[in-house]
Amino acid sequence: MTPPVFAHGALRLYLLALLEDGPRHGYELIKALSDRFGGTYSPSPGTVYPRLAKLQDEGLVEAESAGRRSIYRITEAGLRELDARRDELADVEQDISASVRRLADSLRDELRASMRGLRADLAATAETARQAARSVRVEARTTAKAPAQGAPPPSSARPGEPLTGSLRDGFAEPSPERFSRESHGRLVEAEMLVQAFRDDLRVELRSHAAREAVTEVTLETLRTVLDQARIAVRNSLRG
Repeated sequence: MTPPVFAHGALRLYLLALLEDGPRHGYELIKALSDRFGGTYSPSPGTVYPRLAKLQDEGLVEAESAGRRSIYRITEAGLRELDARRDELADVEQDISASVRRLADSLRDELRASMRGLRADLAATAETARQAARSVRVEARTTAKAPAQGAPPPSSARPGEPLTGSLRDGFAEPSPERFSRESHGRLVEAEMLVQAFRDDLRVELRSHAAREAVTEVTLETLRTVLDQARIAVRNSLRG
């Protein structure tokens, strides 16, 4: 069974410690707790606000309405309570550090399992793409070689002159110029897809960073996923 993040009464004490640094509203307290845990744990409003209400009832915290939010600040009685329990607070800090390590280990295990599944999915996707590309190439060659049904073989030779080059086999090969134009068009489209992916992901990252800190777990996930995607794309190109 996974041990609780906070022992009984520990979150209540830690909220007092956070308010010692200055007044905060509820969301700021939740974010401060999430930051302390490096993003591995974030308490729900249903966990934090009842404890703040209890602290108010005990006269250790007072709240002031600011629009739709309430600003919480520690009272003199709250400071005395905190000073009397500094040793307990130090133990809470040690417990938090242990919880962070435990949660990080658990997330790493989950991440490894997810990455194994992702690698398998990417490998399957890459193989499907290679098979599709081969089918397209085979179909293109077959279509180019087969003369139209009921139509005479195309010829640019004058009557009585022998057929030369690709016309000798009764069909006209597509010109290298046409292949070059088609390939260039696909290249441009592929580059646009890569650029759009980069731009979209960059917006998502900045939006996330504006709301909360980018954690090491997020960075490691991004690094692993992009590495696997790069490998899958390279394998498809080399198909």
